Amino acid sequence: MSAPTHDRSALGRLASWCYRRRRRVVALWAAAIAVAVVLTSIAGGEHRVDYSMPGSDSAAVRDLLAERFPDRAGDLVFAVAHAPDGIDDALEPVLHQLGVDLRSMPHVAAVEGALRSPDGRTALLPVTLDDRAEAVPAEAVLALADRIAAASGDGLQTEAGGWPVQYAEQGEAGGKEGIGLVAALAILLLAFGSLLAAGIPILLALVGIGVGSAIAMLVANVLDVPEWGSMLATMIGIGVGIDYALFIVTRYRSALEQGDAPHEAVVRAMTTSGRAVLFAGGTVIVSLLGLGVIGLDYMWGAALAMVLGVLGVLGATTTLLPAVLGFAGDRIDRFRLPGLHRRSDRSERWARWSSAVQRRPGLAGTVALVLLLALAVPTFGMRFGFPDAGTGTDSLTSRRAFDLTAEAFGPGANGPLVVAVDGAAAPAGAGPVAEAITERLRTEASVAAVLPGLADADGRTALLTVVPVGGPQDPTTESLIRRLRADVLPAMVDGTGARASVGGLTALFIDEADHESSRLPWFIGAVLALSFVLLLVVFRAPLIALKAAVLNLLGIGAAYGIIATAVQGGWFGGLIGIHEPTPVPVFIPILMFALLFGLSMDYEVFLLSRIREEHLAGSSNREAVVEGLARTARVITAAAAIMIVVFGAFMLNDEVILKLAGLGLASAVLIDATIVRMVLVPATMELLGERNWWTPRWLDRRLPHLHLEADPRPARTIDPIGATL
Repeated sequence: MSAPTHDRSALGRLASWCYRRRRRVVALWAAAIAVAVVLTSIAGGEHRVDYSMPGSDSAAVRDLLAERFPDRAGDLVFAVAHAPDGIDDALEPVLHQLGVDLRSMPHVAAVEGALRSPDGRTALLPVTLDDRAEAVPAEAVLALADRIAAASGDGLQTEAGGWPVQYAEQGEAGGKEGIGLVAALAILLLAFGSLLAAGIPILLALVGIGVGSAIAMLVANVLDVPEWGSMLATMIGIGVGIDYALFIVTRYRSALEQGDAPHEAVVRAMTTSGRAVLFAGGTVIVSLLGLGVIGLDYMWGAALAMVLGVLGVLGATTTLLPAVLGFAGDRIDRFRLPGLHRRSDRSERWARWSSAVQRRPGLAGTVALVLLLALAVPTFGMRFGFPDAGTGTDSLTSRRAFDLTAEAFGPGANGPLVVAVDGAAAPAGAGPVAEAITERLRTEASVAAVLPGLADADGRTALLTVVPVGGPQDPTTESLIRRLRADVLPAMVDGTGARASVGGLTALFIDEADHESSRLPWFIGAVLALSFVLLLVVFRAPLIALKAAVLNLLGIGAAYGIIATAVQGGWFGGLIGIHEPTPVPVFIPILMFALLFGLSMDYEVFLLSRIREEHLAGSSNREAVVEGLARTARVITAAAAIMIVVFGAFMLNDEVILKLAGLGLASAVLIDATIVRMVLVPATMELLGERNWWTPRWLDRRLPHLHLEADPRPARTIDPIGATL
């Protein structure tokens, strides 16, 4: 068979080569998967992250501990022992042996004497690790937890608590991707009606994300890649991989129906939908790389893991997919399921919907806008921070230890603060200043206790352990930290030559939230500006580009509001397992914005390119909008539904961070594909009329010409995914 005549573009030539050499392409991908698996097992890095903020108070305390108290520099694991009838003489040997065993375990720097609760029913055994939690292998921490759990019995309950245990358990919180994949397959079956056509996007997504994830683990040797970064990379890679393959397979089937031979249909699908997919994937990658504005190493690592996942699925989509379609040929609809008959790409129902919206664009647009603003209102009450172990489920030992500690010693015992007094420049050393600070802190209403201080050998440094009244994520604890830093401690050290800093994990997470929230507006501004420029280049219409950027912002703001409502607990939060007020890690809205900007561009490009095609073919603005929506709504709905179920599956995890990420991304895609794309877009385009397509002459001369599509046939014969620009 001769090559198609319209494959002169680089993408067309690549698609044609992959089709003709399909066995070689499949073999190369199989080899790539095998090599990736072997390299990952031999040289794969470990997940790690450093949440400390350079230049912050909490970082100063950590540095001081590492320099002058190296045996205290690591994070703490707490072995919590509880006996309802009291810890009597018969149970003392068990606690003693537990301490002996823990001292001999890897990564344990010290085990201190047990602290007893006033009622004698609970004991707290502090275990100091030899490094911060994020740097200690999760396996070592989980081994400690297992040894602590093994001490249970004869009326004694033992649990492992502290940030290291909570962090290690986060790494085991994944594994829900399969649920999303099954749901995505069901949606694809409904969309295609064929098991073969539905299975191809799933296969492509798994292959692409598998290779991308393997490369990310190699990169983890030189960059901090947090555990949740890899999980989000899997989530995003599966979602976009299935969607991108869905768009191209849809275009391929349409080309076959129009009389193309399989070879020509593959090339046509790749030079039309394939170009749009590359543009959409490129915007996701660019927006993720924009996370560099935040200026944190672990954000770079997480972004790179997600970028590699997207690159993996793009690579599979542009090379492996043409080869797989070559094997399928014109039998793409084999294994058709009974009762699922293929319908026309054009939907009369959506055409009627668009006409109804456009008959009353002001009313429809106002209702949609009010709804989005109402959903976004809770965003202004969102409290940034880091969820403590109390937000976990009862199946986690860190949660059970948290509850036992709070009941026996008070909520603040789960998040003690460390006040470090550096008296190197003080004539009398740190001692007198530390004593004065201790007495002053005991008068604070938000302080439950100040434990006896610890001094170094020459008296230059003193450490005070301050137990707040409230728990780690209690607003009163945050207020206490800010008051100590701003007022109390500066007044106490004034004129003494000493310095006093507030550290500890609770303070560290507050410093992280402050740093990231200060960069968030700059990041959002940069992403919106990039969105405007890209859409301006693609559609050469300033009003369309501006409208799209504003609508994207409204949609993401509404998703933020849904998250803010969920973390308040109540009935809505309870639906996903959040039963009490919980702070939101700042990186969740940051990552959401980066991802959703890129994902929303998918639907924006596929819808608006089809509308523009109709307009260039001679339709009026109103007719073009109706036809564009009628021909894209069905596939956009299917694509969005796949994203929603893939992201939504992560709400089933025990880890709050993954719950929030899944909820935010799923709700944002739902809002974007319904309220924004199906109501606000046709309403605003109707209100603007022909002004949608206005471009100043001076701007038109300066803008580059970017063609996402390259189908030479008349625009009227092209299906929605093959829109000509």
